[in-house]
Amino acid sequence: MKLGAFVLSGVLILSTAIPATFAQTTHAPEAPAETGARKVRSKTAPTYPDLARQMNVSGKVKLEVTIASDGHVTSTRTVGGSPLLVPPAVEAVKKWRYEPGPKETTEIVEISFTRD
Repeated sequence: MKLGAFVLSGVLILSTAIPATFAQTTHAPEAPAETGARKVRSKTAPTYPDLARQMNVSGKVKLEVTIASDGHVTSTRTVGGSPLLVPPAVEAVKKWRYEPGPKETTEIVEISFTRD
């Protein structure tokens, strides 16, 4: 097999493996959606990264968020999402404030990034 044909077949294989969310026309970052028992008092919206915008990368970032009893986010753990979108999602979620609770809790937060 010639090198050119090998490279072309590799590109074709990779292009079919890319998730559909990367090939779609997208919109600006949507309001983050959270699941769980603790209510969010204030949210900071993530900034859509320039590189992700240029590459037409969109999708959802799923984070496991640990919330102190006073309502501030103490830590995050990435559950899923594009490596280009995770840092701005983490940065935004760390600024969120939740309702106070009797003890530290863990919530799953999902943030959607879409382009215009």
